[in-house]
Amino acid sequence: MKSQKLGRGLDALFSEINEAYDNEGTHQDAILELSLKDIRPNPFQPRKTFDEESLAELAESIKKDGLIQPIVVTEDIDGYILIAGERRLRASKLAKLKTIRSVVLNRDEQKMRQFALIENIQREDLNSIELADAYSELIKLHSITHEELATMINKSRTHITNSLRLLQLSPKTQKSLIEKKITAGHAKVLIGLDEKQQQLMVNSIIGQKLSVREVESTIKNIKEDNQPVTFKEVVKSYDFSKVKSKLSSLGFMSNSSRNKLTIEFLNETQVEEFLNNFLK
Repeated sequence: MKSQKLGRGLDALFSEINEAYDNEGTHQDAILELSLKDIRPNPFQPRKTFDEESLAELAESIKKDGLIQPIVVTEDIDGYILIAGERRLRASKLAKLKTIRSVVLNRDEQKMRQFALIENIQREDLNSIELADAYSELIKLHSITHEELATMINKSRTHITNSLRLLQLSPKTQKSLIEKKITAGHAKVLIGLDEKQQQLMVNSIIGQKLSVREVESTIKNIKEDNQPVTFKEVVKSYDFSKVKSKLSSLGFMSNSSRNKLTIEFLNETQVEEFLNNFLK
């Protein structure tokens, strides 16, 4: 029964933002043209990074066609606090607008936190770490299980659990994921390594452009051998057959390995002849 009650409560909360937009002129909520300088960001906003190019495109759209969907705010002592619509707020400032159309709601602090979390989850534009933080916050606010949250937001339990596991990564590894230096696939494989091991592996992923499969294989070998994490450079193989054939036609002997080509000279005359041909 607890799960059902929580489910109904959270489902109702999920619909409140949409209801606010649909009922902009109700007696409970007012829609006003507010000064941008009077609106402060929501302190509970889970999204920390914003794509500058995407914001610029939205700003141009707002300049051309206006703001189609208002932002949602709540009144504060010295102005207003944003509840939902931070991209629209930032883009409007970028477009150098003075005011913005806003739905003004009367909500408590917990609702502000939940609105910010839910609005972002619904729009699916958080990075992996921000999304995991949002899921974690909702679970704490409602004291629910991964399974219950999955049902409420139409996601699989596996998706919720895998997302939350990313929060076990070290801060540096999380930062690399946020900055897209490594993929979510890479990050999931690194869970379970200590901070030093994670950093060594992240450096190898970035420096050697390792695939997820290569990372999995390396970690598997480490665990099987129970050895400390060390990473050997991945050596690529090259086909030197045409080069060797060309050198042979010119009278030069050569040998090759995976990533090396060695030319043998019988005497100084051959060296000079090779250099003359090479520098032409």
